[in-house]
Amino acid sequence: MYKDHKIVVVMPAYNAAQTIRKTYAEVMAQEIVDRVIVVDDDSRDATVSVAETLPNTLVHAHAKNTGYGGNQKTCYRLALEAGGDIIIMVHPDYQYTPKLIPAMASMIGNGLYHCVLGSRILGGYALNGGMPVWKYVANRGLTFAENILLGAKLSEYHTGYRAFSRQLLEQLPIENNSNDFVFDNQMLAQILWYGYTIAEVSCPTKYFAEASSINLPRSIKYGLGCLFTALKFRLAKMKLIYSEHYPGSANSPEI
Repeated sequence: MYKDHKIVVVMPAYNAAQTIRKTYAEVMAQEIVDRVIVVDDDSRDATVSVAETLPNTLVHAHAKNTGYGGNQKTCYRLALEAGGDIIIMVHPDYQYTPKLIPAMASMIGNGLYHCVLGSRILGGYALNGGMPVWKYVANRGLTFAENILLGAKLSEYHTGYRAFSRQLLEQLPIENNSNDFVFDNQMLAQILWYGYTIAEVSCPTKYFAEASSINLPRSIKYGLGCLFTALKFRLAKMKLIYSEHYPGSANSPEI
């Protein structure tokens, strides 16, 4: 709990049996988290059985693999149903440190922002943490193009460490988004579409064998999807097209 705001941490899990317990322990060590929700996307390892041993944790297992975006849709739905006021997504692979949870929660709980990202780029943590050079270059190139098309100034759009207010999640039409990895990008574009400011905090990260990652072909598909998402945003903003991802008119949120 933070200033009477219920904190729910969601973990979209896939084959995270080796790291989920360590991630959970560090999440709960922050002492402000009221509930943890693990959504398993039909893992082939013992993720579900390990997660079910964790106290104060709701475990939901998909009967079949729905994709990273599909997993997040379930995460956010369950978090809202659980009464979460601040919902923070932490990957259970221990790539992102849960020690930033209090800082991210305070930025939302104090009414400053509705969305906070943990950035691997701020502070130079990406390469220092082991991000492959080709991924770093792709990240920087995509971010540059997206900032131009989306009219923002983020250091990156591709982090998996994110915090949201309840108000924001209830407003976004995320069910219209992809079930694949580009879901992340579509969600940020929607946040900007509705006039919200996205905050960032510098986040140390680790790259190791058990950390989740996508291969080169899927990375290329994801990159093209990000560019297409940003282009649709710009065309919708210019009222040249209609997109279900950006319904209605762009506007400023009520804080």
